Amino acid sequence: MPKTRAKQAEPVKETRLEGLASLCGTLAVALFVLTFVFQNFAIPSSSMASTLLPGDHVLADRLAPAPRARWAPFLPYREIHRGDVIVFLKPVVETSGEHMTLVKRVVGIPGDRIHLRNGIVYLNGVPQNEPYAAKPTAATYNPFVDDFPLFPPQVEAGASAEWSVALPDHLQGTDLVVPPGSYFAMGDNRDKSLDSRFWGFVPRANILGRPLFVYWSFPSPDNQDEKASVAEKTSFTLHEIIHFFDETRWRRTLHPVK
Repeated sequence: MPKTRAKQAEPVKETRLEGLASLCGTLAVALFVLTFVFQNFAIPSSSMASTLLPGDHVLADRLAPAPRARWAPFLPYREIHRGDVIVFLKPVVETSGEHMTLVKRVVGIPGDRIHLRNGIVYLNGVPQNEPYAAKPTAATYNPFVDDFPLFPPQVEAGASAEWSVALPDHLQGTDLVVPPGSYFAMGDNRDKSLDSRFWGFVPRANILGRPLFVYWSFPSPDNQDEKASVAEKTSFTLHEIIHFFDETRWRRTLHPVK
């Protein structure tokens, strides 16, 4: 007798309800990843130039620098190292009552002794070679930030009142000593950076992540994000849309942050 072919199973069509459930699951996973694993940040100022430029949009790893949790020891946690570029909440509250999000480079970790002389960082007594950091010139030299800390202890105008009071408590001789659970952070563009010299140490709990790479870069005026006028913000957004292709800094796409 001739053999009959086995009837092939037809694929079962997904119902609308199942499709909606699948979409919701995908969105939930994406939301989790973007909230707890990666997050995007825009660079608003030149304080980290030339490592990061105003208008750079970076993707940051939020998981590895996060404080270690007992319930998830299997996750790829990583300690904060000297030289790391970090995203964090400014320890001093703004007049609006909010914590500003900043990007700086870690110069000192807990226990480090730090001072600057003519813009050169001395770490535990050793001058540091920092090719990424801008050095002061005769025109830009400012003793309050380039010879930090000054003696007797003084801080630059514009420094927070809390730091003015707390600074002397962290001095040993001519050095500033980083306390446990805190970090000393500075911008690479030292003359244009309001950093730990102005508002003190970054608590470990304030660190949000570590930038991995630039995923989009569009030239932006310094501190464009601080524009108060809705018209100004709308005008710049339209400018980005119109000039997306001809003004995007394509060479910086996927540029690693080091």
